[in-house]
Amino acid sequence: MSRYKIYALSLALILGVASANDQERMIKDDLGFPHTLGSSPQRIVSLAPNITEILFALGLEEEIVGVTRYCNYPDQTRTKEKIGGMVDPDLEKIIFLQPDLIIAFRGNPLRLIYRLRDLQLPVFVLEQGTSLESVFSLIRKIGLITHRENPAAALVDSLRKDYERIQACLANVKHIPRVYVNIHGKGLWTCGKDSFLNDLVVKAKGLNIAAEIPRSWLAYNREEIIHQNPEFIIVVTRSQKDFSEIKEWIIRESHLESVLAVKKESIHFLNEDFVTRSGPRIFMALEQLSRILHPNSFRDYQ
Repeated sequence: MSRYKIYALSLALILGVASANDQERMIKDDLGFPHTLGSSPQRIVSLAPNITEILFALGLEEEIVGVTRYCNYPDQTRTKEKIGGMVDPDLEKIIFLQPDLIIAFRGNPLRLIYRLRDLQLPVFVLEQGTSLESVFSLIRKIGLITHRENPAAALVDSLRKDYERIQACLANVKHIPRVYVNIHGKGLWTCGKDSFLNDLVVKAKGLNIAAEIPRSWLAYNREEIIHQNPEFIIVVTRSQKDFSEIKEWIIRESHLESVLAVKKESIHFLNEDFVTRSGPRIFMALEQLSRILHPNSFRDYQ
């Protein structure tokens, strides 16, 4: 038997044993693709800001080799290689980084996911979910595939305690105020029933006036806002400077002067990075929004 055949036979036997072992450690990602839980990944590429935040929270700073240009928290992300955006990453750069795990999010386009898989790259896809509680599941899954189950469990426990404390503060709320959430700057864009942000309003004991619309994001009708007459307008944007400009636009130029929230200038800022990323800081956003809508419920938690 030739050396080549002996080598091929030996390799086949090794791979056969490995395959048998892998079958015992096989899981599926949120798109149903199989994923083998091998050794702890040492070179991780994150394709979404919330994934990056969770990885850092699990103590994986050294293992992260690439992040998107939108990954800006924590500050240590500035030292990481940027691989492009969520929808237009640089595949050559990702290949150059030689990742042993790429964590994708459902905000990444499917064509990108399939391209990564076609290139035989080790990609694991996670789904967004539409509730705050889905963040707990997301953290646990990332803990599983990165072999950080214990830190993930500790993080979930800490966040759940924060969540339960906020819910306890709101337990005796009687009045559920009507809320209009303004996103995407100047203009009447908002969140519908299927959005993660809608659940944030619900958990803060508010009523999203667009909650009956079965969509995530939509342009809202000015006449409908006037008819619904929200008591609060929440402006979701990236900075206080942007917020001030949008607030001024709402008061002076949006033609919503008859709306109760505008009359009382009950227009408030929420940080876009906090509320649009399903990660640990979403519970900070929940407390901020809850305090805006129900300040008296937090008098014992200054």
